[in-house]
Amino acid sequence: MKKWYVVNTYSGHENKVRTTLERRIDSMGLGRHFGEIRIPTESVIEIKDGKKVPTVQRQFPGYVLVNMDMNDMTWQLVRQTPGVTQIVGAGEKPLALSRAEVERLLHPGEVETREKVKTTVDYQIGETVKVIGGPLSDFTGSISDINVDQSRLKVLVSIFGRETPVELSFNQVAKL
Repeated sequence: MKKWYVVNTYSGHENKVRTTLERRIDSMGLGRHFGEIRIPTESVIEIKDGKKVPTVQRQFPGYVLVNMDMNDMTWQLVRQTPGVTQIVGAGEKPLALSRAEVERLLHPGEVETREKVKTTVDYQIGETVKVIGGPLSDFTGSISDINVDQSRLKVLVSIFGRETPVELSFNQVAKL
């Protein structure tokens, strides 16, 4: 019976390892021992230049999930694939994932009741930005605080020669 195993790879080589592993399985004729090879991903909304950009990111960089019958031949095939560092487990014995863990990793939206949207920001404290929305349009200022949860920035804008803190949303500012 096939079970899911976690394979550790070099970070950034997940797709390469998956492709190489699929080729090796076909060339050795071991397709009946293997199921899917998946890289867990999640939908993320990134704010770039004041615009929300939906992207897909790897949930766990450096890891690939492999559905397979664990025996000496399949274990050696996976271990000897270029880019693979190990099959995750206790000591030398790989551990299979439980059904609940597999569901949570491969179908995160179906398991959770509410949709999870992770927001990443490419702004940094101290960075100079231009205000593009609201009553202070065309002003420039430096970021003094970032609140990712509320998608808000605190920007110090010079008004009448004084630094004034203004709270703005991510889409009201743009990088210079």
